Amino acid sequence: MSKIVLKAENISKQYRLGQLGTGTISHDLNRLWAKMRGKEDPYLKVGDINDRSKTGGSNYVWSLKDVNFEIEQGDVVGIIGKNGAGKSTLLKILSQVTSPTTGEVKIKGRIASLLEVGTGFHPDLSGRENIFLNGAILGMTKQEIKSKLDEIVDFSGVAKYLDTPVKRYSSGMMVRLGFAVAAHLEPEILIVDEVLAVGDAEFQEKCLGKMKDVSGQGRTILFVSHNMSSIKELCSRGILLQNGKLELDGNIQEIVNHYTGQVDTESIVFPDRDFKPIYKLNAWINKITLLNSKNEPCNLFKTGAEVNIEAEYDSNISGSIEDLCIAFALTSITGETICDLSNIYTEGYKNSSSNRGILKCQIPRIFLNEGHYKLNASISIKGINQYWIKDIIWFKIEKSDFYGTGIIPSPKDGFILFEQNWSKIN
Repeated sequence: MSKIVLKAENISKQYRLGQLGTGTISHDLNRLWAKMRGKEDPYLKVGDINDRSKTGGSNYVWSLKDVNFEIEQGDVVGIIGKNGAGKSTLLKILSQVTSPTTGEVKIKGRIASLLEVGTGFHPDLSGRENIFLNGAILGMTKQEIKSKLDEIVDFSGVAKYLDTPVKRYSSGMMVRLGFAVAAHLEPEILIVDEVLAVGDAEFQEKCLGKMKDVSGQGRTILFVSHNMSSIKELCSRGILLQNGKLELDGNIQEIVNHYTGQVDTESIVFPDRDFKPIYKLNAWINKITLLNSKNEPCNLFKTGAEVNIEAEYDSNISGSIEDLCIAFALTSITGETICDLSNIYTEGYKNSSSNRGILKCQIPRIFLNEGHYKLNASISIKGINQYWIKDIIWFKIEKSDFYGTGIIPSPKDGFILFEQNWSKIN
C-alpha cells in the first residue's frame, strides 16, 4: 500500500518587487484589517505570473501559483524547468525554509536539504561542529552523529579542513560537506537543488551514486538539475514547472521530452529574427532548413536515411568572400557533441563564395541511433567566427532495420551506428 510522505496543496508564493519583507506598513495594516474582519488578504487578488519575458503591470509577482502534487515514500522525483520557473522557491517551501503565501505542505518524516551553497551551516563554526549541529536539527543524538562522522568526512574529502570555520571553505568544499551531511544523516526525505553543479564531474558522479543508494533504501528524493542526463539516470518521475505553475507531472522520460522541446514541431525553417546570435560581424545566417531525400522540409528521419541541411547566409561584404566556412554541430539532448559537419572538411578554405547565398550539406546515410537530437550552426571567415547559433533545430531519428537483419539496435547502445561486416577466419 502506498504511503504519502509529502503533499502540496494549492501552494502559492507571492513576492513584492523591489521591496524587503511583505511590503509597506500600509499594506501590512490592510492585511491585518482584512484578517481581523475574516476577509481574504486583498493583495492575493493582484500580481503577475512569473514570466520573465514580459514586463508586468503589478508590483507583486507569483513565484508559484496553485501547485498541487503528492509524493510517495521511495519516490525519486526530478523537478525541472527554466530559470525563474519557481523550482528553488518550491524546494524552500518544502524544506520549510520559507512559508507559502497560500496553501499547505504536509510532511511525514525528517527532511534534509541542500538548497544553496552553505545552507544550514553556521559560518563561524568548524566543519565538524556544523555536522553535529545539522544532526541535532534533524533530531539525531550525539552518539548517532558520531557513528556517521567518519563516513561523512570520507565522502566529503575535507578531512584536512574539518576543524576550520566553514566561512573559509571554497564553494566546492562547502557543497561537498553539505551534501555529505544531508545524505548520510539518514533523513526520510532528501531534497537537493542544482548546487551540485558547483562540484567537479567526479564529485557529481559520486553524489548521483549516493542518491541511488539512498533511494534503494526506500527513502524519498527530490532533485533539481538542468542536467537532463542526470535527471533521467536518477529519477523515475518528473515535475515540470513553467512560470510558477505545475505544467506536467508524470514519467520522467515524457517530462524531459516535453521540456527539451523533443516533439515533432511544425516550424522547420527558422527566420533570422528568431535567432539569438552571440556574434554578428561581417556575415550571418538567415535561415536553416532540414530536408529529406525528396528535398521536402522535415525533422523526422529514420536511421540510415538521407538528411540534408541548408543554410542561407548573408553578409555586408561587397563581392565574393574568401575562406567562408559554415559548420553544423550535431548534439545529444543533453548537449554532448556527437559530430561536426563543415564545408572545410571537403572543400577547404581555398574556395571563393558569393557574399550571399545558400550552402547545402548532404548526409547520404545518417548513422544516428533512435532518439532526439539538436543542431548548432556557425559561420566564419578566414577562421574568425562571425555568427554562432545554439540549439536552433530539434529533430528526431526513428528506429529502423539499419542492418537489414530484423534486429533493431537499442538507444541504450549509443548514439552512433556503424556499418559492419563480420566473417569467420578459421
